[in-house]
Amino acid sequence: MPTKPSRRLHTFANPTPRRDYRIHMEIPEFTCLCPKTGQPDFATLVLDYVPDRLCVELKSLKLYIWSYRDEGAFHEAVTNRILDDLVKATRPRFMRLTARFHVRGGIFTTVVAEHATPGWTPAPGLDLGALPSASSTR
Repeated sequence: MPTKPSRRLHTFANPTPRRDYRIHMEIPEFTCLCPKTGQPDFATLVLDYVPDRLCVELKSLKLYIWSYRDEGAFHEAVTNRILDDLVKATRPRFMRLTARFHVRGGIFTTVVAEHATPGWTPAPGLDLGALPSASSTR
């Protein structure tokens, strides 16, 4: 049976919940549709997070990302929605989603959305990754 897109995010228990560590994922094949023109928008999503008790399972993340392929969405809205859904599923200590949309009409768009658990501060030396620079979006 072929795999189908799904909005259900599966999780698994963090194997080392006592330690702060960063999980970094790059998702180079994100697509959605422009809500004005219906034309495809392409982006690379970069997900960085510090898990608490749960981690996101990769196959379900792939199917979740795929579920946006035929949906019209503004870049700002879809980035924040994906972050909200991931935070709801995993309840991380920290999460950042960077969406680097490919050029459209001569404009590159990068949207960065973050979540941090109130009161949480990163362990000394924990590298949360740098925010994207203008040169990294091209």
